[in-house]
Parts: sequence; C-alpha cells; structure tokens
Amino acid sequence: MQLLDKLNEQAKNIKLIIFDVDGVLTDGGLYFSDEGVELKRFNSLDGLGIKLLKQNGIEVAVISARSSKNITYRMNDLGIEHFYQGQDDKVVAFNNLIKKLSLQTKQVAYMGDDIIDLPIMRKISLPIAVANAHELVKKNACFITKKIGGHGAVREVCDLLLKAQNTFNKAMRKYLI
Repeated sequence: MQLLDKLNEQAKNIKLIIFDVDGVLTDGGLYFSDEGVELKRFNSLDGLGIKLLKQNGIEVAVISARSSKNITYRMNDLGIEHFYQGQDDKVVAFNNLIKKLSLQTKQVAYMGDDIIDLPIMRKISLPIAVANAHELVKKNACFITKKIGGHGAVREVCDLLLKAQNTFNKAMRKYLI
C-alpha cells in the first residue's frame, strides 16, 4: 500500500483531532506587551477549518502545556468545548478525553510540533507534525504539513480529513454557489 493510500485510510477513521497550541495553532512565538500581557497570533484559515470539521462530524480538542486567557478566548470563539491548559503531562488529559468521548486510539489524530507532544503521538494512529516541528516529532509523524505552525498548517490537515472522509465537497458547496 502506498503511503498516500495508508494516510487516506487512517484519516477516514478519525473521529477526533487534538491540536497543540503553541507552534501549531499559533506561530510558536510568545509576545508580551510592556505590561506583561501575553499575546498569541492565530490564523483565521485554521479557525474556519476547525469549524468545518465540527460541522462535518469530527470532534476537535486542544491540549496545551501553557495556560493563558487568549487560549480560552480563542477556544470559546471557535466553539471548542474540549480544551485543556497547563498540561505538563498531556497524556493525562488525552486519556480523560478519549474515555469521556468513548473513542479508541485508532480514531484519534494529534497535531504537534515539539517533544512534549510525542507521548500522545506515539499512542494514536494518525500523528501529524507541522513543517517546522522538532526533528523527533517529524520522525514519529505519519504526515508532515507543507505549511508551518500558525500559518495554515491546521487548515491543511482539516482539508485532508474532510477529503479523506468524502465531506470536503459538501463542506465547500455553500461557498461555491
């Protein structure tokens, strides 16, 4: 079986995708105002991709090692109800989440960029790395995006999942009328 066929086969069965925040949903930079307020840059293409996944039956979750009000704000804005912050051991949140949603690891995709993401990536069937991920993360990924984190990499994966599950054209239809 060719790699693309194997990737497509894995993507067909995904019921949940989990994203890291810094370096995946954002560009990984930590910006601070003069008052010490942390700012993050999110990509609007990624946001619409996430909404399209949810509209087409794929659950979305976020697990982040860091905690910030802007993560809470963005997750609420996107309607993501499963988000975990301040998770030094992301596997704990992961185990709670798949138990809560009654899912098997073969139904889960995870998108990360750094070594803290590896314990989850090594448990699931579809580990994904952004183009600018740490080399060990890339070595453990089934798919590496063409785009870098915070610059449309998440949307690339959203489109891949929709296409694999034959819902992409339906999702795009209302925009092409």
